[in-house]
Amino acid sequence: MGIKLPQDPWVIVPCLILATAFCAYLVNGLVGLVLKIVRPLVEKAYLDIDNRIYRLLDHFLYPILVLAGLLVIEDAVPLPPKWLRAAHGVLIVCTLLLATILAAKATLLFLRSAGSRYESVRNISQPIEVFTKITFFVVGGIMIADNLGIAITPLVTTLGIGSLAIAIALQDTLGNLFAGLYIKADQPLQVGHYVKLSTGEEGYVEHIGWRNTQIRELPQATVYVPNSKLAQSNISNFHSHSNDSMVLVQLRVHCNNDLEKVEQVTCQVAREMFKTLCKRDSHCDTFVRFSAFNPSGVDFAVTLSGRGLGDNFLFKHEFVKRLHRRYREEGITVL
Repeated sequence: MGIKLPQDPWVIVPCLILATAFCAYLVNGLVGLVLKIVRPLVEKAYLDIDNRIYRLLDHFLYPILVLAGLLVIEDAVPLPPKWLRAAHGVLIVCTLLLATILAAKATLLFLRSAGSRYESVRNISQPIEVFTKITFFVVGGIMIADNLGIAITPLVTTLGIGSLAIAIALQDTLGNLFAGLYIKADQPLQVGHYVKLSTGEEGYVEHIGWRNTQIRELPQATVYVPNSKLAQSNISNFHSHSNDSMVLVQLRVHCNNDLEKVEQVTCQVAREMFKTLCKRDSHCDTFVRFSAFNPSGVDFAVTLSGRGLGDNFLFKHEFVKRLHRRYREEGITVL
C-alpha cells in the first residue's frame, strides 16, 4: 500500500517553507564552518575590516538564503495565481528591504574603515553616516514603492523640483553647511585655539557649528563668523599641534642699567610667574635678547615659549605686572 501525499496547498506551503528554512540553515552552517577555517588565513592580510565582514555575513547570510530559496520554489507552490502574485510581491519587498539594509551596512563599514585610516574622514564620520542612511532609506523606499505598483514618477518629479527650489532658497545656509564640513574635516582651527582672521576678527574659538563659528574676542564679545566666510579667509592659528605657544614682550631700559642684572631678574620673574600659574607637568623657556642700543636706552625682547601657555594675554598681563614691581625693587629704570 503506497503512501498518499497530501494535495492541500495549506499543508504543502508550510512544509516547503520549513524545508527551505532548514536547507538555508544547513548552507549557512556550512558557510560558517568554511569561514572559520579560512579566517586565520584571511586575517593575515586584512586586519580591521575582516571582523566586521564576518559579523555582517553572520547576520545577513541566513535571511538572504531563505529569501533566495523561496523565490526559487515559488513557481512550484500549488497556489492560485492571485495568491502567487501576492506572495511574489511580498518576497520582492522583503528582498529589496534586506538588500537596502545590507548595502547601507556595507557602505557604513567601508566609511568606518576609511575613517580609521584618514583623520579627515573620521572628523566628519557622524554627518556622513547620517547622510548615507537617509540616502539608502530614500532609494530603498522608492524601489519598494515602484514594485508595489505605486507611481513614483510624479513623486520623483515633485521631489526634484522641490529640492531645486529649496537649494536656491537656502543657498547661503547650504554653503555654510558644506563649509562647516570642510572645517571639521580639515580642522584648520579647533575649540580653544587663538586665531586671527584676515577679515580682522581675533580671539579664542568657542564653538564650531554647522552654520557659523563662534570666536570670543578680548572684550568678552562673541563674534559669529559664517563658515563660508571662514573657509575663504586666511587664518592665523597661534596654537600649535604640540600644545606649545609663545608670549613676546617688547621692553626698553635705560642705558645706565646693568644688562646682566636686567637679564637675570627678567628670567627669574618669568620662572616664578610660570611656576605659580601653570601645572606641574608644564614647562617654559625664557629668552632675553637685546636688539638695539641708542642714546635713549637699550631695546630687548622677552620670549616665553613652552607648553602650558594657553592664555597668552593672561601671561603677558601677569608678566608685565610682576616685572614692573620687581624692576622697581631692583632699581632698574624702564623707558
